[in-house]
Amino acid sequence: MILFKGIRKLLMFILSPLFDLSKFERKQIYRYNSAVSRKTETEDIVSLIKKLALVSVAGIPLVRFGSAYDGGYLIPDDLDDIKACFSPGVGALIDFENDCLSKGMKVFLADNTIDANTLPLGKFNYTNKNIGSYSTETLITIDEWVKSSDVKSSSDLLLQMDIEGHEYAAISNLSKDTQNRFRIIAVEFHGLNNLWSKDFFITASEVFNKLLETHMCVHIHPNNWDPFVKKDNIKIPISCEFTFLRKDRIKSYSKVTAMPHPLDTDNAQQNRTMVLPSIWYK
Repeated sequence: MILFKGIRKLLMFILSPLFDLSKFERKQIYRYNSAVSRKTETEDIVSLIKKLALVSVAGIPLVRFGSAYDGGYLIPDDLDDIKACFSPGVGALIDFENDCLSKGMKVFLADNTIDANTLPLGKFNYTNKNIGSYSTETLITIDEWVKSSDVKSSSDLLLQMDIEGHEYAAISNLSKDTQNRFRIIAVEFHGLNNLWSKDFFITASEVFNKLLETHMCVHIHPNNWDPFVKKDNIKIPISCEFTFLRKDRIKSYSKVTAMPHPLDTDNAQQNRTMVLPSIWYK
């Protein structure tokens, strides 16, 4: 059995060029013994990227919230009267949440993977659950989480989310009413190299299109903990921080013509700097 699995992995690795896979994807297939999926058409990838093209909003510059490095996000300086920040996926960094507190927001955290005793969570509203597409004893949907808070239903909110790949299911299950309550949405999207897999592309593109119904993309920052994956002359970051601003806040805008933003910094200081390729904003 072990020999059979080894031969199968080797054959998939050798035959993978027939599926037009990148070197990175071929290594992943060999390492994880994964199957080859249907390939997404290049024009579909380009179409999605163009939909996400960055805009610069007149009169609303970007500011940096959170850490100077990993854990920091660029968000629009349109924070007046945002009553609360909802931040699932806590980890060891709470700089972003502290910055929200300094702006007078209530801050709600949700994470079932941390030891609450190791962080100063007393000043936050902490839920010992992970965000999911349905609710259980250890999972909660964004809708249910927001409804269970003591924030008025008419209040504008901010969503900052880094939940290691679960963001797709969480956003897919997000109601339009709750989505519209988030004036600003900052999310780290993971596994974007899998956009070349048709099955993943269908899910991810639906999530991005859903967000773009109510918001516009104002910033993208590639996370340099992971490399780019290049195929058909298109470079896709494996993980990327996206920031969206609700459309009703945007009176006038222009296209972004240069990256990186002056406030951008590397997530991993020891790794090579990654600059967002121009196809993502031109």
